[in-house]
Amino acid sequence: MKKFIFWGAVILIPFIIITSLHAEMMRTARKSPPSDIPYLIVLGAKVNGEEMSLSLLYRARKALEYLEENPDTVVIVTGGQGKGEDITEAEALKRFFLENGMNENRILKEDLSTSTYENLTFTKDLYEIDQAVIVSNDFHLYRSIKLAQKVGIKGYPLAAETPRVVKTSLFIREYAAILKMKLLGS
Repeated sequence: MKKFIFWGAVILIPFIIITSLHAEMMRTARKSPPSDIPYLIVLGAKVNGEEMSLSLLYRARKALEYLEENPDTVVIVTGGQGKGEDITEAEALKRFFLENGMNENRILKEDLSTSTYENLTFTKDLYEIDQAVIVSNDFHLYRSIKLAQKVGIKGYPLAAETPRVVKTSLFIREYAAILKMKLLGS
């Protein structure tokens, strides 16, 4: 009987934790940001050479929708240059917005970060913003909003779809990242 209880707990506790994290992630992703927020931050994601990954492309497209509906909002593109990237993630995003007719005066850039926490911290330091719409893929927004609060930015989530081809692996990785954030604070 003790073995049954032990193994039941070993299986049930992680299931409950993951289920509750998933519910929080999806609840955050379903929220809609208010109109006319002065800044919109697009969080960086992988660039392959000079091509945006699907995750980053989906973020850029979702951001563009908001920016077209809110012509006074300024976009802050974020993300440094990682392995296999010929340009920064911020540069790839900037090119996307310029190619889609956005005026360069509406685009600010943070191009040194290598993590979500750095995206937000460096953006806060560079531009001294106190509120922004934050665009990322649905799986990533819960943690992003929590980290934004930590650095002093009131964040409004705007969810881009997560590409199906990477959905499972990204969700699993995000569960671990959220647990780390809750345990270590960032």
